[in-house]
Amino acid sequence: MRAPLSVIIPTLDAAEALPGCAGALFEGLEAGLVREVVISDGGSTDATRAVAGELGAVWVEGPASRGGQIRRGIAASEGEWLLLLHADTQLAPGWADVALRHLASGEAGYFRLSFARGGWRARTVAGWANARSRYAGLPYGDQGLILPRRLLEEVGGVPDQPLMEDVALALALRGRLRALDAVAVTSPERYETGGWLRRGARNLTTLTRYLLGADPEALARAYRRR
Repeated sequence: MRAPLSVIIPTLDAAEALPGCAGALFEGLEAGLVREVVISDGGSTDATRAVAGELGAVWVEGPASRGGQIRRGIAASEGEWLLLLHADTQLAPGWADVALRHLASGEAGYFRLSFARGGWRARTVAGWANARSRYAGLPYGDQGLILPRRLLEEVGGVPDQPLMEDVALALALRGRLRALDAVAVTSPERYETGGWLRRGARNLTTLTRYLLGADPEALARAYRRR
């Protein structure tokens, strides 16, 4: 019996982060959980493809758009279960046992967010993200999402949009999302560069505009300009 889980990682110039992300998946391989890793690239100009080759990952490429990249990765995968994971996120030790137990639920699950560094600011932002996920049912993509393929197909798949594809999917999965007792550790680089408070406020503003009906393409353009 083949392992059930395909890991889908959208990338864009992720050569530096990808080895750490993939390395954390080895416990899933050893547990007989991970079937394959699919790298869905959006036009990297660094060594992302070479790193993916060294890792033995399936390679898919196309236009840069995180939703579209994830869709292409899923189409190239074979597992009955899917793990959608960002390249700058590493699952903390112990995640594989938790994920294996989760398979019996038949539902979607997400991990608790933590940052690799950042002190009290990082803990505050992570605390807000985890509260938003639990009480509003809106985990972000950097927390990782594991779900059965049939459920994803039932809700229409991952939207092909450049931003807020994770929120759109979470809304479609409302009532069928579980918090997992495992941690996803993500890079704080964007917060360190943009400022913890400024970045957090920017993300909240973008989320609010999206929930009020703003076009994801317009939001993505504004997001890139800042």
